[in-house]
Formats: sequence, C-alpha cells, structure tokens
Amino acid sequence: MAKVIIAIHGLRNKPSKEILEKWGILSIKEGLQRLSIEVDLPKFEVAYWADILYDKPLSPNEKNKKSPYYLREDYTPARNIKTFTGHPYQRKVFLGLKKIIYAIFLNRNYKLRFSSVSKKFIHNNFKDLEVYFTDGCDNEYTDDCKKRDQINERLVRALKKHKNDDIFLVAHSMGSIIAFDVLSFIVNHNITVNTFATIGSPLGAPFVISRIARLYKSKNQGHIKLQTPESVTKRWYNFSDINDPIALDFKLSDDFSANSKGVKVKDFIVENTYKKNGWANHHKSIGYLRTPEFVKTLVEFINEK
Repeated sequence: MAKVIIAIHGLRNKPSKEILEKWGILSIKEGLQRLSIEVDLPKFEVAYWADILYDKPLSPNEKNKKSPYYLREDYTPARNIKTFTGHPYQRKVFLGLKKIIYAIFLNRNYKLRFSSVSKKFIHNNFKDLEVYFTDGCDNEYTDDCKKRDQINERLVRALKKHKNDDIFLVAHSMGSIIAFDVLSFIVNHNITVNTFATIGSPLGAPFVISRIARLYKSKNQGHIKLQTPESVTKRWYNFSDINDPIALDFKLSDDFSANSKGVKVKDFIVENTYKKNGWANHHKSIGYLRTPEFVKTLVEFINEK
C-alpha cells in the first residue's frame, strides 16, 4: 500500500494548484531539515477548489499591487526562529474565554443564539464560507448549492483516487470544515484516511459547531454526537498557533469525542513563523507545514509499517 499526502486549502483565492503543491513540499522539507531528519516524502497532492469561486488564480507574475490577482504572500523560508515558549498564560486566558463564548452563543442542543449576528459576520468577512454554508438546497438547487457540492467533490475525487493508498489528509482553515463534512457525511466507510491533520482550523467556533450538530441531527435520526469522523482510522491531530485569529479555539479535544475506533483528536499548540516583508501571518499554511510538531507526526505516518 503506497502512502500519499492529500492537502485541501482554505478560503479566499489562491495561486495555482501546481504552485500550492510546490510550496507544500518546500515547507515540509524545510521542517525536516531543521530537525535533521532524512526521509523520502510520499506523493503530495492538493485538492484544489479555489477555481470554483474565482475566475483566475493569484499570479506571481502580477506586478500591480491593486490587482485582485496580485500574490502578496508566497513561500518564504523562516529566519531567526526563537525558542518556542508554548504561551501557557495565553492558553489559560483563551480557554476561559471559550467557556464564556460557548455559554453566550450556544444552548444545550448546540443551537446557535444570535444567528443573525453570525450570518452578518460571515457575509462581511468570509464570502467563500457563506457560499459553502448555503442551506435549503433540497428545496431549491441554486448556483451556490452547486458550488458547494463541487467544492466537496474535489476532495471526494482525490480520496477515491487514492482509496487503496494510506492517506495523510491535511486540511487548512476552511478546508478543515470541508474535510470534516466529507469524512463525516459524504464518503462511505470504504474510503478511509489513516491520519487527519487540521491546521489553523475554525472547527471549534460556535457557528461551525452549531452547523455540524445540525448536520449530525439530520443524518442520524435526530441524534447529535460530535465526534471524530468514522472514516479516520488511526489519528486526528489538530495544530494551532495561539495567535492565529481563525483558530482561536485551539482545543478541539473539548468539542469532539472519539469515533468507534477510539480515534480522538489530539491538540498541538505550535508556533507559525510565517513572515513576509516584516509582517507575520500566524494563519499561513506554509508556516504550519514546517512546524516541528507537524513534521514529526508526518514522519510517524511515513515510517509506519
């Protein structure tokens, strides 16, 4: 059985599939080099869906900074990395805030309070997510419904292509929502992934938790059980930078129980060192893929017999 890394990207427009795959490999190799680990990487393939929502990809050849296709953040090796402290104080503060936020926005059945506020926030800031969260498709199959299904199908196609391989699925940002949906509600259990890795994931956000609970309720005869997708056979690792604004809930192990195979999410606090022209982006996938914690779990997968 061959091993393969399948990655699914997050929201907003992206450079081409080929560029994302190149950057992914460079990032992982950079992380391996920093740990002095030599290992042959398996095939790295991106489940690319940005072209469903955007007419052209971001381009490294675009020089006009005002152009919607201008590429502001490309692969940049990390420099002057300091010792990672783990941010213990910030962890305690954020976990305390999480309890307050959940109490305010979610009731006991995970139904979202102030849903109009969440919808307005998503509409103003995350148009891709607004399309993906389109409801009512059983009654009216709109263009947004079609786009949502096409996005899911890109990942389904990649998983089916490698259904006889050992899969390490890494999902960034909104890609983790797509991956969770596909693994939980779309593919059957004949299609499995060995390791599910979420990076910079918003899966713990109240409006996401509420939606997942609603999907479980509709699929499971009214029963709600937030858990690791049944299609995950060995591990679910979640990687978050404490300063990543999209992954503010860094402890998904509080939100999702183990699946029937006993696979439960394991959380890692990491330091995303991505910086371009002096500006840090703690949400950038490139920075997550080269962290020591992520690289070690990938090597574990590669070396597993």
